[in-house]
Amino acid sequence: MMVDQLYHDMERRIAASPPGLCPVDMAMNFLNLCHAQTCGKCVPCRVGLGQLSILLGDVLEGRAKPRHMEFIEETAQSIASTAACAIGRHAAQLVLDGVRGFADDYWEHIHNHRCLGNLENPVPCVALCPAGIDIPGYIALINAGRCEDAIRLIRKDNPFPVACAYICEHPCEARCRRNMIDDAMNIRGLKRYAVDTAGDVAQPLCAAPTGKRVAVIGGGPGGLSAAYYLALMGHEVDVYEKRRQLGGMLRYGIPSYRFPREKLDQEINSILSLGITVHTEVDVGKDIQFEQLRGQYDSIYISIGAHTDKKTGIPGEESPGVVSAVEMLRAIGDNEMPDFTGKKIVVIGGGNVAMDVTRSAVRLGAEKVSCVYRRRQVDMTALPVEVEGAVAEGVELLTLMAPVRIEAGEDGRAAALWVQPQIPGQIRSGRPVPQNALQPEIRIPADIVVVAVGQGIETMAFEHAGIPIHRGTIEALSDSTLAKTDMDGVFAGGDCVTGPASAIKAIAAGKVAAANIDEYLGFHHEISVDVSIPAPALQNKAPHGRVNTTEREAGERKNDFHCIECGLTDQGAEEESSRCLRCDRFGYGSFKGGRKQAW
Repeated sequence: MMVDQLYHDMERRIAASPPGLCPVDMAMNFLNLCHAQTCGKCVPCRVGLGQLSILLGDVLEGRAKPRHMEFIEETAQSIASTAACAIGRHAAQLVLDGVRGFADDYWEHIHNHRCLGNLENPVPCVALCPAGIDIPGYIALINAGRCEDAIRLIRKDNPFPVACAYICEHPCEARCRRNMIDDAMNIRGLKRYAVDTAGDVAQPLCAAPTGKRVAVIGGGPGGLSAAYYLALMGHEVDVYEKRRQLGGMLRYGIPSYRFPREKLDQEINSILSLGITVHTEVDVGKDIQFEQLRGQYDSIYISIGAHTDKKTGIPGEESPGVVSAVEMLRAIGDNEMPDFTGKKIVVIGGGNVAMDVTRSAVRLGAEKVSCVYRRRQVDMTALPVEVEGAVAEGVELLTLMAPVRIEAGEDGRAAALWVQPQIPGQIRSGRPVPQNALQPEIRIPADIVVVAVGQGIETMAFEHAGIPIHRGTIEALSDSTLAKTDMDGVFAGGDCVTGPASAIKAIAAGKVAAANIDEYLGFHHEISVDVSIPAPALQNKAPHGRVNTTEREAGERKNDFHCIECGLTDQGAEEESSRCLRCDRFGYGSFKGGRKQAW
């Protein structure tokens, strides 16, 4: 019992390992754990791992000489090549990879007797939030009952607090230090409570007009974020959107049962209240040329998102009755609901988009919905909660099934999907590579086949305008400027640069672009907020269960597109917010250089 608890505590500590830890220290501790787990029958494990640990200890304690790097690498390579089992080989390989991948950290210990990782230990949740939101700050405000101030603080770095409260993938929770005690903070749930409680919070005042004009191409979360901050800085902003409505993938990629349309519309209208001008149903490159925009504006930000579908490449994919997930969700986003009543729907894919279309198909009256994925369920890139929700609503998961071809009926329409059973193979990039099982192909009857295997970027018009394109995305640098010197004043960011990603990453890209466009225009405006953060309470944070949001009963929610999630209660929010360890003040000390009041 005690040993099991020890293992459980170790697992929690490992799960909570935040950014900034010393890779040398981590390697030595992992090595010692592996050494303790060996059977001791072979010399490479019994003796070699111990010697390797001594060498790493010399590096950490400042006793190492430059030749230690060579000794460590040779010893690790020898163990990795000669150990009798995977425990020794993998332990040595980890050290070997660390010496090569973190050589600067090793040399810093050897030459200067200090750790690069400890020079600036970030607060984990803030470091892992792409937009760098002051998460401990707004949780403290929620705990103090100041939800409106919490929204103001969030807006300093993210103009979409409502959207992220409903649909963010919350990477901030991944390394929460609360994991060391019990479980990660329910950060997204607390944000949802704040936006629901605060209601309509007035936007800050804009700076004095600068006389500069900026065009933003793309009205999704990235483009609107850039437009929001540029407007706050006093610039005149025009947004050009190809679709009928603003919102990008927040509208055309996320069904309303996850993010109610009225919430999206309210948040967009709040952003536009800063004086941003919008031009919808304007296709740049067709309705207006890119060069025309360059002549009319002082700067341009391209944030067009990933709105084209990718193909599986299997025979029969062009048959009537085969639709893309992008096409289906776009129609739903414009409130043009397909009629799937009594039909058999088969979805190909295992990501969040695949889950969105499967769960939407259930709500559209389908008789049966099956989701075909060529890997295991655990390998799905969709959030586990989305997969679990789909199964609860009656979706059939057919994992380890690789699509082979789509069978057409006598009328030429899709009639079935043929799949080849798979078995897991060698692990590459963290997941087993599927390979054909020695089993016959399986026929899955289908009236509609939905392909949800990824999205692409519509780049042709921009490529014709001279925008640098590489492998289907725009080439831009980290400051959002283009990787081409003759495109002065043109910036790009979000999905059109990185490929399909999350909404919070697009928002962060828009924030970065706004700051760099402002600098390019000759200004240095600061975005700040006048909100005081409550001092942390000096109290013992005893182990306490995480308070989760709940969902409507599956049998009820699957019949409509109303929001499926129920927010935290007042009691739940108070309990959950009180669990925060306030890493901005404790554990990691204060924010390095103080809390960021402006950017």
